[in-house]
Amino acid sequence: MHVRELTADDLDAAWELGRFAFGSDSQRPASTSTAVPGLTRYGAFDDAGRLVGKAVDLHHDQWWTGRAMPAADVAGVAVAPEARGRGVARAMLTALLRGAHERGAAISALYPTVAAPYRAFGWEAAGVLRTVDLATASLPRHQPAAHLTVRAGAPADLPAVAALYERVGRHRNGMLTRRGELFDFFAADRGLPGDGLTLVEAAGDLVGYAIWQRGRGYGADSVLTVDEALATTADAARELVGVLGSWASVAPTLRLCPLDGDAVSTHLPLESARDHKRDLWMHRPVDVARAVSARGWPAHASGTVDVTLADPLAEWNTGTWRLTVAEGAAELSRISGEADFRLDVRGFALLYTGAARARSVAQAGLLHHPAGVDPSALDLLGAGGPAQLLDYF
Repeated sequence: MHVRELTADDLDAAWELGRFAFGSDSQRPASTSTAVPGLTRYGAFDDAGRLVGKAVDLHHDQWWTGRAMPAADVAGVAVAPEARGRGVARAMLTALLRGAHERGAAISALYPTVAAPYRAFGWEAAGVLRTVDLATASLPRHQPAAHLTVRAGAPADLPAVAALYERVGRHRNGMLTRRGELFDFFAADRGLPGDGLTLVEAAGDLVGYAIWQRGRGYGADSVLTVDEALATTADAARELVGVLGSWASVAPTLRLCPLDGDAVSTHLPLESARDHKRDLWMHRPVDVARAVSARGWPAHASGTVDVTLADPLAEWNTGTWRLTVAEGAAELSRISGEADFRLDVRGFALLYTGAARARSVAQAGLLHHPAGVDPSALDLLGAGGPAQLLDYF
């Protein structure tokens, strides 16, 4: 078996492999038969030259406390049934990580169909993209604010929508920037991203938007799917929620992915939400030094801690490091010897994303330290709050 980047001649076989693995529709999207900028496709081939595995490195950037981080987000991993259990996925993901490291990526995220194999390769569960259903009639209605204008959006409004998304997302951790060649490729010459786009403006400036799909019918099973609803003011959020609530007579269910603690979510009756779908996502560093230096850090966080890291797939991460955080920046520098704290790469992922604190990581067996030594010094690695994704890929 050998692994290499796929060429145009391999794309038919890659499509068939993915179609069988994921049960995809037999109608083939045009993007699967052509070169797409902003991604790298990898394939594993047996001795006869047959494609037995594939994986895709998406050249995303993620926001981490105000700074865009180069990421290698993984999608489309599939292995032929006859080749499963023979190290194909490990070989592909090792090659993918090495290629991502060479092109400057710092971190990686993926949505697994099953978590265990990815844990063996250094990714760890860090969060859930949650889709919920709400009774549309339960959404609060308010008197329209006189200083706000609500209108239907058009394709010409999409740059303003992208700018508002960035204002909401850039100071969080983990959210995609939605910039770069890959997004430019799929955005070219497109119309509205949904059936409808509702805008809320204040003095001509966009302060809130909702992208929605009307769905079918108007009976008890009718669902209004909100692809995204974001706002930068409380008044704009109330206005959006009121507009969405106005669908109650013909769409009794509202379906959306709430963004924790944002302006719109704080006006939704989430106590009555029912889970429609939960998509686990996993994280790992591609390059730990870049992952630390390239992100933003809270100005109040400061300190120094030494840690010995083990990463079986990315040997450039293995070794003893000194983490130094001060004045909104951080550095991870190599030092000699063994540190008191010995951290598995999966533990690094949990701490870095804010998914767990050091004591919990130690209890999970992913952090080892001498008896009597407080592991909470490594909580410094997770300063800045938990990460969250809002895009499925």
